[in-house]
Amino acid sequence: MIVVHHLNNSRSQRVLWLLEELGIEYEIKFYERDPKTMQAPESLRQVHPLGKSPVITDVDVTIAESGAIIEYLVNRYGNGRLVPASGTPEHLRYTYWLHYAEGSAMPPLVMRVVLNNFGAGDSSVVSGFVAPQIKLHFDYIEGELRKSTWFAGEEFTAADIQMSFPLEIVTTTPEEVESRPKLKEFIARIHERPAYKRALERGGTYDLSFQ
Repeated sequence: MIVVHHLNNSRSQRVLWLLEELGIEYEIKFYERDPKTMQAPESLRQVHPLGKSPVITDVDVTIAESGAIIEYLVNRYGNGRLVPASGTPEHLRYTYWLHYAEGSAMPPLVMRVVLNNFGAGDSSVVSGFVAPQIKLHFDYIEGELRKSTWFAGEEFTAADIQMSFPLEIVTTTPEEVESRPKLKEFIARIHERPAYKRALERGGTYDLSFQ
């Protein structure tokens, strides 16, 4: 049985959603953020040395990192689902967005959270670097979503699940999505997916406004 070590209001919600899309049975072990620091509890270090979420265990295998978990699950249990055919342009786009989500889109968002938490949210670093980077990336994402319904093409894939987290963070700041209708449409579409709703029911409250 797959066990998802699920931290509230975190990237691990994506893993629950993916498992629901694939129709795979799983168990959840819940962890709560520290209410003051919003960090994961020390108990997660007993699962993985970094003490981060998401982490899954599958029999004798422990896997961390959202992208690695997604690749593991779709390769082992997907039977070709949620991944474009190898060698196609869609597969290349799928691979790109699967890695872009954490490699490019998330760093400026994380930077903003850290600076805000340390009282530097109005610093020149934010206005001169972080904010322009966020605008650059999400203007780019908006443009790419004009090309196709989903990130890899016209079919929903696991790359859309991976990309959901940075997009959901951005939509908690209304002024950042006012001029990005395709981004808003994407969020509305994923929120209507039955598997997304089932994952929320099992995973509990999902609030990214603290980010």
